[in-house]
Order: sequence, then structure tokens, then C-alpha cells
Amino acid sequence: MDSRLITVRTGSRPTVADITSEAESFVAGRGDGLLHVFVPHATAGVAIIETGAGSDDDLLTALDDVLPTDDRWRHRHGSPGHGRDHVMPAFVAPYATLPVIDGKIALGTWQSICLVDPNGDNPTRSVRLSFLAG
Repeated sequence: MDSRLITVRTGSRPTVADITSEAESFVAGRGDGLLHVFVPHATAGVAIIETGAGSDDDLLTALDDVLPTDDRWRHRHGSPGHGRDHVMPAFVAPYATLPVIDGKIALGTWQSICLVDPNGDNPTRSVRLSFLAG
């Protein structure tokens, strides 16, 4: 297995960051296998979604609807409502595994690999890309 850690700047607001190009570069020329994408953070996740047509903003809105940033959370350090950020990975898992065929990620037409970061307290995130040859 080969693995690489990349850094993604997410800024100070909730964001959905498309990391597909970094993942494509990582698997290019490797043949068949599996790409595993993992976010080693307690308050971030990985989603396979369409981007650029509003779905990324819709995902953040849906997370706000399901997990509001108010004072209901027992986990209270950080910015107001930060406790919900620690619950979010139960809804948006911190990993995804995708097939790689002939050095290309087998994504659907509109699918992208995205880092989902609702936590504005951490402006940068790490993402581990791992390739397991088939």
C-alpha cells in the first residue's frame, strides 16, 4: 500500500472542498486497485457528491438543518455550536473507498470527492490518500 498526506485549506467557515484532482493525481498510472480517502479529524468528513451546481451548499444547509449550531450540545469548547461538528462524522463519514481502474478513479459523471469541514476553528485539514493495488 502507498499512502500520502495532503493538506487542504478550508478557511474559517464551513466548507465543502473538492479534492478530486489531488486524488486523481495520486492514482494516475497505478493500474487497478482501491483508493481510500481518510480525514484524520474528529470534526470533518468525506462525501462523494456533485459540486459546482449548488449541491455542496445544499449539503452544508442540510447539515445545519439536522445538526444546528446552537447551545444544545454538551461538547462546548470552541466556537458556539461546535459540539455539532463532533457529531457530524456520524452523518458524513471520515472516509471513502473508491475503485481505481487502469489508473483512474471510477467516479460517476457528476461525482467528486469532497472534504466536508463544518468547523471554522481549524483553517487547514489533512487528508490521507492510500492506494492498494489490485
